[in-house]
Amino acid sequence: MPRLIVTADDFGAAVEVNEAVEAAHRTGILTAASLMVSGPAAHDAVERARRNPALAVGLHLVLVEGRPVLPPDSVSRLVNADGSFRRDMAAMGALFAASGEARRQLAAEIAAQFEAFRATGLALDHCNAHKHYHLHPLIGSLIVSIGRRHGLRAVRVPLEPAAILRKIEPSTPRMAALALKPWALLLRRRFRAAGLFTGDRVFGLQWSGGMTRDRLRGLIAHLPAGVTEIYLHPATAAYPGSAPGYRYREELEALTAPEVVAACRERALQLGGFADFANAQAHFPTLNRAA
Repeated sequence: MPRLIVTADDFGAAVEVNEAVEAAHRTGILTAASLMVSGPAAHDAVERARRNPALAVGLHLVLVEGRPVLPPDSVSRLVNADGSFRRDMAAMGALFAASGEARRQLAAEIAAQFEAFRATGLALDHCNAHKHYHLHPLIGSLIVSIGRRHGLRAVRVPLEPAAILRKIEPSTPRMAALALKPWALLLRRRFRAAGLFTGDRVFGLQWSGGMTRDRLRGLIAHLPAGVTEIYLHPATAAYPGSAPGYRYREELEALTAPEVVAACRERALQLGGFADFANAQAHFPTLNRAA
């Protein structure tokens, strides 16, 4: 039976995002959200999560294009002069390899974000990283070691099968998925070896910011057996810091579209959060089989 997690990223980035998350959960198919604990609207997001207890909330670890939880002076190697995280992910990766101090600051900030999530009182459903920066081996390893101390049980692995995308839109390029695949497979192996639950596949990379109702309905129609996560970036409108070209409102409309809701019912999909399927692992041994 296909099992589906539908996640909204950037929860807490803005009230416009939080409004869309709540609406898509209440009236659509959204089952999970990933919280930016240092986001400008994080407090509002936590309040909405508390009044929607069926929404599975995880940590959206931000180490690029955002602000740290720790004081900027404590993570000086990771931030710009204005106290925001640096944007040059490749250069940062090289810095982590060369500087023990940068690695220490990175570990401290990751721990601080897990602590900030714990302070919300919400159950930790999962973890992922903004821009999928946890594909970096050091960040992935720190998520394992630090996350497990905070009760982490499930992590997203950005492994997107292009073959299914091409069933919906035959012109979809293959190269982006192929470039990430070796790193994603290595990450999944590391997480599963550490006893963390991961889904079998993820959709949202190729169509990031453009998950229209036709694309979402197409994915639902072609879901194979196992656990799939589809992630989106819904918002009621663009907001300060939002990504140029993202179709935020369309993604919200896709999540609540009657034909999308009907497609889930027609396929008798089992919808839930990561914890729901991690808890069912004993009954479905193939959910987290060794890669």
